[in-house]
Amino acid sequence: MLEKTMRMNYLYDFYQALLTPKQRNYMALYYLDDYSLGEIAEQYEVSRQAVYDNIRRTEAMLEQYEEKLGLLRKYERRRQIIERLKDYISRRYGADAELAALVRELDELD
Repeated sequence: MLEKTMRMNYLYDFYQALLTPKQRNYMALYYLDDYSLGEIAEQYEVSRQAVYDNIRRTEAMLEQYEEKLGLLRKYERRRQIIERLKDYISRRYGADAELAALVRELDELD
C-alpha cells in the first residue's frame, strides 16, 4: 500500500496540472493529507462512493498519462544515472571540488 501511495504522490506531482480542480482536491486530500474517503465526502457533501469512484478514475488517468508521457519513468532513470555519476566521480575525482559542485547542482534540479 505504501508503494502505491508513493507512486500516486509522484504521479500527482507530475500530472496534477492535467486534472480538474475537483480531481486535484480529492487526490490531494486523500494522498497528501491522508484524509479518509468519509472525511472527503463529508467536506464536499457527497457520498463516500462518489469520492471513491472519482479517486479510482483519477488514479487510472494518472497511470494513462504516465504510460503515454513517462515523466516518472524518466525522473527515476535520471535519479539512477545521477547516483551512478556521483559514485564514479567520488571514486575517480574525489578531490575535484568544481566537478562535485556541478554534480550537486545537477542533482538539485529534480
